[in-house]
Amino acid sequence: MHHLSSPSSLMLRRFCCLATPSFSSSAAAVLSNSVASLTPPSVGKKKLVFLGSPSVAASVLETLLDASSASNSIFEVAAIVTQPPSGRDRGRKVLPSPVAQHALDRAFPADLIFTPVKATEEAFLSDFRALEPELCITAAYGNILPTKFLKIPSLGTVNIHPSLLPLYRGAAPVQRALQDGVKKTGVSLAFTVRALDAGPIIAREEMEIDDNIKAPELLDLLFAQGSKLLIQELPSIFDGSAMTKAEAQDDSKATLAPKISQEESWLSFDEEASILHNKVRAFAGWPGTRARILVIDEKSDKRSELELKVITSRVYRGGDVHSSEDDEVTFRKGSLIIPCGQNTALEILEVQLPGKKVVNAAAFWNGLRGQKLKKLTS
Repeated sequence: MHHLSSPSSLMLRRFCCLATPSFSSSAAAVLSNSVASLTPPSVGKKKLVFLGSPSVAASVLETLLDASSASNSIFEVAAIVTQPPSGRDRGRKVLPSPVAQHALDRAFPADLIFTPVKATEEAFLSDFRALEPELCITAAYGNILPTKFLKIPSLGTVNIHPSLLPLYRGAAPVQRALQDGVKKTGVSLAFTVRALDAGPIIAREEMEIDDNIKAPELLDLLFAQGSKLLIQELPSIFDGSAMTKAEAQDDSKATLAPKISQEESWLSFDEEASILHNKVRAFAGWPGTRARILVIDEKSDKRSELELKVITSRVYRGGDVHSSEDDEVTFRKGSLIIPCGQNTALEILEVQLPGKKVVNAAAFWNGLRGQKLKKLTS
């Protein structure tokens, strides 16, 4: 059995730059201990490589590491591939991805955590090939995998995709499903092919969703369900029967879930309230949803435009949608009520002003000190 005798200097150098003052002392200690105490892969166990980056992927890694450490486990996590460190906090400190940090916290060998900028890098592919992986599992990795990569693992690459494929293929399946107001979604296990999320499906699990769940919460639920589904299906993936039973997708039923752009975050109150509410839910986390409101001081007749982030909303169910002036924003029972298109209204429960903390609608309303609000139409 061939093991990595020495890590790629390029990969190790890229990852070890994390051990800077921006690194926590505990993480740095784990990094140091990991490098010093490398152990060869367990003899006889199948080699699985995990690819993922954000916190939802870290939860999948946790499940795999726990399963691999069981006494009767038939596989080991031989390596981890994740996005390079980035400046994610306000201090712009260079931090490892949530997956890399979780691996370090679990004392995973640091030289077996690869962080290529692109999965096409020859140095990375060379090291990856030397691992002789049998199976790759991807969960929100964030990089396109080239054919050269996909040919390396003997049992293929399996992706946890948070939609009921062939629906919502692409980068933002959960967000686009919520934006469409779906009542049911799910998670799929599918083999990875070069075409986007188009590989044969091993298994799917459906999930009913309510009208108020937001994207971050739904992502957590779907990847947790996907982790359970993966552990359930791993035996058939390892013995090859999953490849036989996997069902080809019906491309004629495929829908796309393109990446979200910052420009999509604006709310237009000319649209129906249900459309706006679904957008607030879908874009929660990033990029959020923004609106412009007109603030009127009747004493001085001063008018100013206010930009705010809408954090939490719901569709107003009262029958008295419009005030005496159609564009006036009112406050009732703890919510801002904004008239919208087609005689509907949106309730706003939480908002955030630029540079400020999230506050509930009552605190925001009280801060106006009697000034009136009107919606701005596009």
